[in-house]
Amino acid sequence: MSNSDQTFDSRLAARHRLGRLFGLVCMASTWFVIGLLVVLLMSIAWQAAGWLDWGFLTHFDSRHPEEAGILAGLWGSLWLILFTTLFSVPTGVGAALYLEEYAVNSWLRRLIQVNLSNLAGVPSIVFGILGLTVFVRMFGLFGSQPKVVAVPLVFTTLEIPLPLGRTVIAAALTLSLLILPVVIVAAQEALRAVPSSLRKASYALGATQWQTIRHQVLPAATPGILTGVILAVSRAIGETAPLVMIGALTYVAFTPGDIASPVDIISHPNGVVEAPFDMFTALPIQIFNWVSRPKAEYQHVAAAAILVLLVVLLVMNGAAIFIRHRFQRRIRW
Repeated sequence: MSNSDQTFDSRLAARHRLGRLFGLVCMASTWFVIGLLVVLLMSIAWQAAGWLDWGFLTHFDSRHPEEAGILAGLWGSLWLILFTTLFSVPTGVGAALYLEEYAVNSWLRRLIQVNLSNLAGVPSIVFGILGLTVFVRMFGLFGSQPKVVAVPLVFTTLEIPLPLGRTVIAAALTLSLLILPVVIVAAQEALRAVPSSLRKASYALGATQWQTIRHQVLPAATPGILTGVILAVSRAIGETAPLVMIGALTYVAFTPGDIASPVDIISHPNGVVEAPFDMFTALPIQIFNWVSRPKAEYQHVAAAAILVLLVVLLVMNGAAIFIRHRFQRRIRW
């Protein structure tokens, strides 16, 4: 064997050793993070033991830790995520469709793209300041004399306060601004992953651009878009800083629209209309409030609320993942 062959073999063996070492480092990092997560969850579960029961889910907050519950925060978070999703997902997907499928490659498009990438990394407290100025106070246009716009509906009258104040709708719009860049960027990546040959084949068969997008591109990109939506909504449900900034309440003995159970949605339809313009609290706000209290018992109450928040997050993510897999099964290349 020549010297060149021996040198090649030694270099190849060194590369294999380096590759195995890198794989071991990655595996060790993964298991280290998983171990930390398990320890953290076990610690929270240990603190929440004996405090998480049905009464905890159906009672309002109390000055006595033994009687404190998360009913107001739970319903406030559900209303927030509902309206945040309704505002951000159609807007974000529509913006991604325009930027990827319709907009020409101009300086304006590049400027928008750069700003979207930058906004995705802006701290959430900045969006809280923006939401306080734009949605809660509406730039102070109405001064010290706020107005109420009455919109007649079929079964009730919708009263919209101007400015919006510290309401569910103002918080949902603020959280929508927070996650909108993430939704747009994720939707763009999903649209780019669709092969261009699929579009060309659709055009060759006589389909218009909208028909191609509607029947070919969007179904193929839906799993990727849903993945981005899952990540964005998961971020929104745990945000505290923007809600603190816009003035979400910490101690609340009511739910938005006085809807405290699914039955109330049917029996009290006026509450569904009133809920977006009602004051609120949310699970992250209640957890932050309980952790900051001096009584040691509130640490157990906060741990129980953290478990509930994790369960709500897992249920929402599980539903979104199920829908995503249903769309993936329908894709036929």
